[in-house]
This record gives sequence, structure tokens and C-alpha cells, in this order.
Amino acid sequence: MSGGFPVDDSCISAFQELKSRRDINTVIYRLSDNLETVIPDSKGNLTHDELLKALPAVESRYVVHDLLFATADGTRQEKIVLISWCPAGTGAGAEERIAHSSGYSTLRNLLDGVQVFVQATDLSDLEYKALVSRAC
Repeated sequence: MSGGFPVDDSCISAFQELKSRRDINTVIYRLSDNLETVIPDSKGNLTHDELLKALPAVESRYVVHDLLFATADGTRQEKIVLISWCPAGTGAGAEERIAHSSGYSTLRNLLDGVQVFVQATDLSDLEYKALVSRAC
């Protein structure tokens, strides 16, 4: 951990696994129950639809996703995206929102290699075309 909000070492390990291997393309993190540490929630090789289904409707998460897409000229591209998922209407208190924001800022600084940053409050923010347009 280097300054900022505490992030469990296993979060960095999971990110390194995503960057170095091809068997996972998504790591989902969450705040610990006491809102004091970012911890891994799940990881896997998810399609875009599976990623959207994996996000809880009323709980915040952080997602690192290896986004594959083609540019307008057909060139295959790959960008690592860090998503702050904080759904509107979660009923999260101020303390939880502040902790989530702090955790996102720390992950932005710790996860070397992320190229696109997205803050999402609704699944429409995470539509495939929306992510690709941000990555281009």
C-alpha cells in the first residue's frame, strides 16, 4: 500500500494476473464490510454482458476490465479500463460514498497500466459502445 486508502495486497496480485495472463479479463473489487480496505470480490473471463450482470444493483464496486474492440478502420485494440461502479439510489451513506471515492482514487494511482477511467452510476454508462468510445 502506498499512501491513500488501504488496498489489500491481493488486489494488486489479481491486477497483475489480469495483465500477464489471458485466462482472466476482469477483476471486481469491493470495500470491506468495515469500509476500511479495498478487497477483491471476484475475477474471471467475462463477456461484456456477464460483466454487467456481475455488478450488484445496489452496491458499489470497482472493476478492472480488459476491453477488446476494433477501431473504425478495423484495427484490433485492447485497453485496460478501471470502472467505479456506484449505482444511483444505492442508499449508501455519506461515509460509504466517501470511502468508495477514496478507494477509487487509490486504485487509480496503484494500478499501473490502466488506460481508461470510467465513473458509472447506471448500467447505460457501461454499454459496450460507451466504453469503446471512451477508449478510442
